[in-house]
Amino acid sequence: MSSTANPDPYKVLGVERGADEPTIKKAFRKLARELHPDVNAHDPEAETKFKEAAEAYEILNDADRRATYDRYGHEGLRSGGSAPNFDGFGSISDLFDAFFGRGGRSGPGGPTQGGDIGVQADVTLAQAAKGASVELSFEAVERCEKCHGNGAEPGTPIDTCERCAGQGRLQAVQRTPFGQVVQTVDCDVCHGDGRVPQSPCERCDGRGLEVGRRTVSVEVPAGIADGQRIRLTGRGHAGEHGGPPGDLYAVVHVTPDPRFVRDGDDLVTVLGVAAPLAALGTTEEVETLDGPVDVEVPAGTQPGTVLRVRGAGMPALRRQGRSGDLRVVVDVVVPRKLSKRQKKLLREIADSMTEENLGSDESVVAKLRRLFSQ
Repeated sequence: MSSTANPDPYKVLGVERGADEPTIKKAFRKLARELHPDVNAHDPEAETKFKEAAEAYEILNDADRRATYDRYGHEGLRSGGSAPNFDGFGSISDLFDAFFGRGGRSGPGGPTQGGDIGVQADVTLAQAAKGASVELSFEAVERCEKCHGNGAEPGTPIDTCERCAGQGRLQAVQRTPFGQVVQTVDCDVCHGDGRVPQSPCERCDGRGLEVGRRTVSVEVPAGIADGQRIRLTGRGHAGEHGGPPGDLYAVVHVTPDPRFVRDGDDLVTVLGVAAPLAALGTTEEVETLDGPVDVEVPAGTQPGTVLRVRGAGMPALRRQGRSGDLRVVVDVVVPRKLSKRQKKLLREIADSMTEENLGSDESVVAKLRRLFSQ
């Protein structure tokens, strides 16, 4: 894939122009893990971002292509060679595995880190405010309990692979418009292990891994927001050949609360007050996350007035106490379906109104500015 914007591969990977090969590889691996589609299922652009990072890596990891880019930019690459073709990988998962799966080994049978897992963790607003322990159930690749990961039936021998002579890798020659390209791929017999069990484990079919259902408890900290992620190191898919497991990312989804809207650490709610009571002043009950509280509505309160209940909002993430407030927006409700007596009383009040009753210390523009700034 070649981006139409032709981004600078150095900027994409976040490395200096003089970065060496290990630095480039480390930067790509870190970035690619962050962009893994399993972790970013909520981000429709994750696949595009990952392919862009993979293209940058393909350029900088090849000494000739890197030198061409440094001298002539993307124009030089287009005129002197083709952009990397990712279509042959079949899917973004295949592309990711090419860098982090079997191809990431240091040698035959070398350890391979397991993949990461992304799981949604649903919590209520009250749980997000106070913190909660949430159980997550998901499928994960685990080491086979029967063969303990070696792929052989217990007590049976494991032989050196004859096809690859124990190397675990084969070289394949591919013809392109620009000549022959030699690719090193996993052996199709031992799948990169370099060894073949005489009697493959019946439970895992010789892979040494199996898919199982796993349940873990995740501690959701107080103050967490919708869409934030919690990383549990080493709780992802099992690694191969003694490699470490991947990580588990719990993507937090805070279910909407019909009573409140969250604005940073503040919560916002609406309080309906009848017009006569707003004029006279009253005490109204307002819901908070900790239960109802009384709020004083001053006489003459206008529509859109914001009253604050200090400390009744959300806590700052990983801090003690509530840092946010509850903002109560007053909605002055005009009475409807009046009785004859009510209409008579309101007409008497309306006839008695003076400029002093209806006047305001604010101009219309000042009122608008105040309302929009709240």
